[in-house]
Amino acid sequence: MADQYAHSGDDMRPTEIRAIRWEEPPEGPVLVLLDQTRLPAEEVELVCTDAPALVEAIRSLAVRGAPLLGIAGAYGVALAAARGFDVDEAAAALAGARPTAVNLAVGVRRAQSAHEAALAKGGDERQAAAAALAAARQLHREDAEGSARMAEHGLALLEELLPGGGHRILTHCNTGSLVSGGEGTAFAVALAAHRTGRLRRLWVDETRPLLQGARLTAYEAARSGMAYTLLTDNAAGSLFAAGEVDAVLIGADRITADGSVANKVGSYPLAVLARYHHVPFIVVAPVTTVDLDTADGASIEVEQRPGHEVTEVTAPQVPVVGTEVGGGIPVAPLGTQAYNPAFDVTPAELVTAIVTEEGVVSPVTAEALAEVCARSHGVTTG
Repeated sequence: MADQYAHSGDDMRPTEIRAIRWEEPPEGPVLVLLDQTRLPAEEVELVCTDAPALVEAIRSLAVRGAPLLGIAGAYGVALAAARGFDVDEAAAALAGARPTAVNLAVGVRRAQSAHEAALAKGGDERQAAAAALAAARQLHREDAEGSARMAEHGLALLEELLPGGGHRILTHCNTGSLVSGGEGTAFAVALAAHRTGRLRRLWVDETRPLLQGARLTAYEAARSGMAYTLLTDNAAGSLFAAGEVDAVLIGADRITADGSVANKVGSYPLAVLARYHHVPFIVVAPVTTVDLDTADGASIEVEQRPGHEVTEVTAPQVPVVGTEVGGGIPVAPLGTQAYNPAFDVTPAELVTAIVTEEGVVSPVTAEALAEVCARSHGVTTG
């Protein structure tokens, strides 16, 4: 259970969570994933030997979170190349596995481009596969480094907006080591506040219907020895009304050119509450999450997930009489239709700041986002 990893002492680091890794056993290369659908009850790993297995892991949310999906997508292309499968076919399947998360397609393209470039230079398939793997590993390293910089920038912003420490931070979904090559995005900022003695309380939304907050964020907070409290999503309003929230920190799956933010469904209501109660609403995400080719929030394809995630409660680790292990317990009448978007979109005017590894964007404007993206790519604007 998660609590066995909890500890006291702000300067101590939790046991590393390895959400993804590449291995090369004698029978051939594999991609090993920590199955996030089994947390926090069990730490179980999935071993993917081909792209279809990884696609299924992505769709089932065994591997999830925008930055980690980019890393997984890149490794998936490398895996297809190393095992002699059709790289373009694998890339197309991976990029389409979750359409809202832009990082997935970015990671896929990066490894695919490296593979193509190696072949164009006269390399053989083995050399091209090595190039794809090198690109995936480089993306993995960059994400870890970017995570540390986001935590630094985010902590500095909190100190600017809320001097004196004692922060009570509300977060939604899961944005820690489980979604990153490093310590995450929004959660990494809260963790930095914790380590410097500035975090008073981390409020953790359950994140219905799949409970990524309850199962995953609480798991990471416990491992890190953080002071945290879990709440149902619809209790957030009363928490704001009681004056118990100093800032909202969330991640993002896609940020459009105008600064609109797609994130786990339930994020937009928090932005509205934050604006009404004059609480900073801060988005923490790598520059790869910014999609300048998508003009605005209305242009985002929002993933619609199966209705049974709403009409049933799944308990894969606890067999229940009358259900199969891994099946669901009905909580609605048979045949009930469910509305189950995976994400919602928060307009830029409700976002106080976007924290990236390249710095903070505030106020959030199209021009400022374009500038930070150009800086990330080493391009000067003027």
